[in-house]
This record gives sequence, C-alpha cells and structure tokens, in this order.
Amino acid sequence: MDQHIAALRAISDAVRAWDELRAASEVTNVAYANRLLGVVRDEEAGRLAIVNYRPRGDRESRLKLAYMAAYLIATRGTLNANEMNVLLEAPRDRPSTSAS
Repeated sequence: MDQHIAALRAISDAVRAWDELRAASEVTNVAYANRLLGVVRDEEAGRLAIVNYRPRGDRESRLKLAYMAAYLIATRGTLNANEMNVLLEAPRDRPSTSAS
C-alpha cells in the first residue's frame, strides 16, 4: 500500500508537470494525451496490484478494505464486478497457508 501511495503521488506530480508544459505550449496535444494515457495505465496497474493482493489474515484483509474504500472515496472511483469479487473474498475463502 505504501508503494501505491508513493506511485499515486508520483503520478500526480507527473500530471502537474505535463499540465505546465502544455500550458506553456512546450508539448503538443498528442504528446500530452499520450503521456496522460501512460499515467492512467500506471495508476490502473497500481490499483490492480492492491485489488489482487492476497492478505495473510483478517487484520490485513481489514486494512486492504479500509485502504481501498479510502482510495475509492478520494478518487471517486469504482470497481468492476470482477475487482469487487476479488476485493471482498475473505481469507477463509482461500486455502490457508498456516497449519491448524
């Protein structure tokens, strides 16, 4: 999660820098659009890494849900049905890695 937060900050900084370049007419609209597309893809990869992360217990599951809820609220984002199912899958629904 810390890596995702750092990546989001880097993405925000990159978008701000590209906005300044575009405003100063230092880049074409096509180059600007291509760069923003790259930023969106990077953000999506980071988000999917969090969605697909397999918590190692109830505590990590709760942290993952809290983080994703805060992320979705902050970005006003949504998840597709598959992402929602993965996110809500409880640790008990997966094979246990510890002996009982």
